Amino acid sequence: MQLKYVGISLLLAAALTGQAQKKTPISQPLVSHIFTADPSAHVFNGKIYIYPSHDIESDTKRDDDGGHFDMKDYHVFSMDAIDGKVTDHGVALDMKDVPWVSRQLWAPDAEFKNGTYYLYFPAKDKEDIFRIGVATSKKPDGPFVAEKEPIKGSYSIDPSVFKDTNGSYYLYFGGIWGGQLQRWKGNTYLGKTDYPKKGETALLPRVAKLSADMKSFAEEVKEVKVLDENGKLLMEDDKDKRFFEAAWVHKYNGKYYFSYSTGDTHNIAYAVGDNPYGPFTYQGIVLKPVQGWTNHHSIVEFKGKWYLYYHDVQLTGKTHLRNIKVTELKHNSDGSIQTIEPYK
Repeated sequence: MQLKYVGISLLLAAALTGQAQKKTPISQPLVSHIFTADPSAHVFNGKIYIYPSHDIESDTKRDDDGGHFDMKDYHVFSMDAIDGKVTDHGVALDMKDVPWVSRQLWAPDAEFKNGTYYLYFPAKDKEDIFRIGVATSKKPDGPFVAEKEPIKGSYSIDPSVFKDTNGSYYLYFGGIWGGQLQRWKGNTYLGKTDYPKKGETALLPRVAKLSADMKSFAEEVKEVKVLDENGKLLMEDDKDKRFFEAAWVHKYNGKYYFSYSTGDTHNIAYAVGDNPYGPFTYQGIVLKPVQGWTNHHSIVEFKGKWYLYYHDVQLTGKTHLRNIKVTELKHNSDGSIQTIEPYK
């Protein structure tokens, strides 16, 4: 009997070892002294600057609205080289210094124009509605000083700003479930949840061109159409492809690449178009699911190569305590993106 149990134990150990081998990550955490997620990467002054969210332990009960993602400030990080040292520049913006915010500083992004750096961030206002704020600094690492009010007409989460080659700037945003996009019809707040039903088109991300001051919208917020190969809007049923959150745009060989998270199916997918407003046609998967519930990324070119910044939960195994990573991203000769497997 003892030999039988030993045999079973050996088989179990072998199986677990095999599982561990299958889950060997292709890259290691960039930061381990604090928990970080949702990395937005940009090249400023010849360096890569990373603007992630800062995960912390929270007493807030876990729920489908992400209450346990109870972040309170932002740190900025920089890298001189992809495989080089990562510098933590400390707290760049704290919730207590933003008058309109009540809680939850979620995934931010940043951009530069005319000597000023702009940090865009989502947070819940005093009525517990997600809005998007903007803060400014003369340095890429901050500290940033926030405007007293959120951007007028803004809502939901995951702002990401794209600078086009003609000098125009566009802000993309939106996220369902905790991101509250399902509470909006067009640009009107419903005050209630209204998810698409089976057989209906999926909720769409949003975009607006930024004004010259980078602190307001120059136009009414528009929906970003994400289409299937037949030119039809993606359906809510098509959860492996439809938009959930984490919009990001990069430009490659004259084409606009709109990438995003599929949320509850955990892919980073992408679609391609000829215009920053879309429509974008679905092409495939950039990054397959990582460990942890969320998947959130950015794509940046640095010294002639492209890189994907992303996160997983390698350090903790906890969905709300994540760590940022980076790996090379490759475009094929036809412009398609090679799918990245996050584990060997």
